[in-house]
Amino acid sequence: MKKTFTLSVFTANKAGLLHRVTTGFTRRKINIESLTVSPSEVADIHRYTIVVNLEEENVKRLVTALEKQIEVHKAFYHGEENVVYQEIALYKIPSGVIVHGGLAEKIVRQHGARMLAAEPKFTVIEKTGHAAEIEALFKELEPFNILEFTRSGRVAISKPMRELREYLEELEAAAAN
Repeated sequence: MKKTFTLSVFTANKAGLLHRVTTGFTRRKINIESLTVSPSEVADIHRYTIVVNLEEENVKRLVTALEKQIEVHKAFYHGEENVVYQEIALYKIPSGVIVHGGLAEKIVRQHGARMLAAEPKFTVIEKTGHAAEIEALFKELEPFNILEFTRSGRVAISKPMRELREYLEELEAAAAN
């Protein structure tokens, strides 16, 4: 049965590596639901946070294949219950609909969103949360003529407490032997 998994792939910070990582998904006909890349807690190592919907056996094979790439230091996969995650979304709506105490303002506040920028012609609203929360706010703001909308991929931290540094030390020790 397909489930949502969050992959954390730790790599060197090299040009072209994103292409090589994603090509592994394309070859296996795996759709990436979300992809975020950022520096990690270890200097010169980047974290790819990738969300996929697969059977667990296929995720295991994918992680094994990713780790065979030279610049990939370590890859992990986690089920939904083993990660803490959020997404961020920005909504641009006409400034005229955000009047003090008006319906649009009440909707923004009810959803725990905040006004990020107020310009004469538009207002930018920020919402951080899970995909369903971001979509719910989108649906409620739609009647107010959303001018632009964008959202990030998932940003996630695993719940298991073993640190990346421990894995890297083990890899170095194994390579030295």
